[in-house]
Amino acid sequence: MVRILLAEDQSLVAQGLKMMMETDEALQVTGEAKNGKAAIALCEKQRFDLAVLDIRMPVMDGLEAAKIIRSRWPDMKILMLTTFNDDEYVLQALKIGAHGYMLKDADADTLIHSVKNCLAGGLQLQGEVAAKVMPRLLHAKKPEMEKEHNLTPRELDILKQIGEGKSNKEIAAELSLSVGTVKNHISQLLDKLELRDRTQLAIYAIRNGFV
Repeated sequence: MVRILLAEDQSLVAQGLKMMMETDEALQVTGEAKNGKAAIALCEKQRFDLAVLDIRMPVMDGLEAAKIIRSRWPDMKILMLTTFNDDEYVLQALKIGAHGYMLKDADADTLIHSVKNCLAGGLQLQGEVAAKVMPRLLHAKKPEMEKEHNLTPRELDILKQIGEGKSNKEIAAELSLSVGTVKNHISQLLDKLELRDRTQLAIYAIRNGFV
């Protein structure tokens, strides 16, 4: 069972999101909070596999909560959820290390797919969100390019797959490798490029033209 923390300040919205996610028997919302501070307090008391965080909440917003969760519980996946299709919010969430960004108007199938993709290690951006944020990433400055020569052909292949949002299992199948080998290559990529996590690898791949 996947244990999900849901932080959403609007009760009706939270109820709807919970119902949609729990239509999949493998997913269960085991903690609910109305703001980021309450979400952090729940994380201190119980273990979650994924945090679904609304961007705008009172007391502490979702971005600040995501930053704290990433620093204190780095194994927990984070899916940001909002009504605001704003590329600046997306960029902030990605810089923090969120694993996905969804709009609240997503249907149940899309939401469940996004949750599972985040859990599998993929980078999840809903279609219209990706359409807005990708140009920002593609036209960003590219200071990291000088590090590219340190990467092996296999590492470059894996970097491209990460930039496409694929999970370790999908990358392994695509490149005929074991999942363990893919994980080892990703660790090497993080070390060589001096990046913090998979989300930063994906952004690096997009900004440097690998996707």
